[in-house]
Amino acid sequence: MRMTAPEIALTARFQAAFVAAFGPEFADADPIIRPSQFADFQCNAAMGLAKRVGAKPRDIAQRIVDAVELDDIAEPLEVAGPGFLNIRLRTDWVAAQAAEMATDERLGVPSPAPQRVVIDYSSPNVAKEMHVGHLRTTVVGDSLARTLEHVGHTVIRQNHLGDWGTPFGMLIEHLLDVGEDSAEAALLATDPNAFYQAARTKFDEDAAFATRARARVATLQAGDADTLAIWSRLVDMSKGYFHRIYDALGVTLTDADLAGESTYNDALPGVCADLEATGQARVSDGALCVFPAGFTGRDEQPLPLIIRKSDGGYGYATTDFAAIRRRVDELHADRIAYVVGTAQELHFQMVFAAAREAGWLPEDVEAVHVKIGSVLGEDGKILRTRSGASLRLMELLDDAVAKARGVIDELQPELPEDERAEIARQIGIGSVKYADLSTAHDSDYVFDMDRMLALTGNTAPYLQYAVARIRSIGRRAAEQGLVPAEAPRVVDPAERALALQLLEFGPMVETTARTLEPHRIAAYLFATAQAFTGFYEACPILKEADDEVRAGRLALAALTERVLVQGLDLLGVEAPTRM
Repeated sequence: MRMTAPEIALTARFQAAFVAAFGPEFADADPIIRPSQFADFQCNAAMGLAKRVGAKPRDIAQRIVDAVELDDIAEPLEVAGPGFLNIRLRTDWVAAQAAEMATDERLGVPSPAPQRVVIDYSSPNVAKEMHVGHLRTTVVGDSLARTLEHVGHTVIRQNHLGDWGTPFGMLIEHLLDVGEDSAEAALLATDPNAFYQAARTKFDEDAAFATRARARVATLQAGDADTLAIWSRLVDMSKGYFHRIYDALGVTLTDADLAGESTYNDALPGVCADLEATGQARVSDGALCVFPAGFTGRDEQPLPLIIRKSDGGYGYATTDFAAIRRRVDELHADRIAYVVGTAQELHFQMVFAAAREAGWLPEDVEAVHVKIGSVLGEDGKILRTRSGASLRLMELLDDAVAKARGVIDELQPELPEDERAEIARQIGIGSVKYADLSTAHDSDYVFDMDRMLALTGNTAPYLQYAVARIRSIGRRAAEQGLVPAEAPRVVDPAERALALQLLEFGPMVETTARTLEPHRIAAYLFATAQAFTGFYEACPILKEADDEVRAGRLALAALTERVLVQGLDLLGVEAPTRM
């Protein structure tokens, strides 16, 4: 038998009862199964069904009780309040599902109908420093990519690099001035802002350089082969910097995922021509615009989305239209997720609406803006350096690792140097990523390094420590020749509570993949670590005298470790072997 998560099993049984009690038209009614403080779960469907059936909620609840078949799953149901049904699962059923979960490589994660999902995330700019604002789009997008792949979807990562536009005229000219083998050019891989600012200063102060830079933009946009070759080398040199950031963060983006603005450059005239041909685009104040239905400005007039500026240049919307066409027509996306800041909400709403009106975004292809909130300082404002500049992402990561190293050196000075360095990296980077991912992606949060590195509370170190503690138990058990049982022990209340929590892993992952909300994973893992702590304190493992009980608890601990490690991996957070 394959394991069944409690909500899934209960939903199927209650829907069958709805058919028996009220008729086949109620087969798809939601039983509204929710965890309960009064039992394991509650069925909260009676109130809604009462309106449809035309009876009192408690009478509806009793009819459900009379029709539902739960003897093999749950104890007799209890009708509470206006019609809530309290459900307490049979402990032997919970134990049987935990035993099945222990043999399941997927740990109970269901396999939905596979989709092709395009995820647009990270999107830094060539020759510019990645700052703290890029942190969330990168780690949230990467966690979603990992989760969607884990449930069985085909994920196509798209790193919409800022690698085109007017600044490249001055960047190319500056690169030619200093030489590609110069120390200044090497800054592109280590301190790209320094290279960019040097080019910008020269552009502002040297009229001849500015003239050359403007001319270079024209030759670049015209497709001059020599200029494109220089531009290509400039982009390649800047990639080294992105690799340093991505390697430090442990994200899964590679060069194969790069699909920068330049990718769509040749398609932009066609986007405008096609929208003009259908009458969807028209000239307004010298610019070519589309006016998707339902969007109006403060003057109650239709809101324009500019696709070709009055000077002939193209805007972000034009590139986004070209990207949508490619993602639907060539990448065959069933779903497209844009992991981008909340400030772009209106832009994407208009782009999606206009693309649907043009027929480029079919109704059966979902497009969603995964809105990303801001990282704030303790003053409640966007996190910046003391000078007011955006905080460099690499500086932030280095600081996190350094602070974690200080803690490790103090607590575990006896560990070898290389092991302390590796643990500090795992904890430091994991702390920064987890603090971000444990917050709803569309909410702002305050960056507090001390809180992130705390061993208590909803933090990465708390979860990492839980894993390390279980692994320590496993090592000591192996040293004593102790072997876990085939099935986890689920008898005592703390064992049962932990097993119930573990059984929620599969539905939680499936929900996360559907809603694109990775904070659900973090909340689940924190609750699981707390349940393990309760189990560990109430149920001796290695000190247990009964061999069978001890082996069963070892198995329950091992299953918990697998769930925690898999869940952390979906967030892109590593679990140290020891702490």
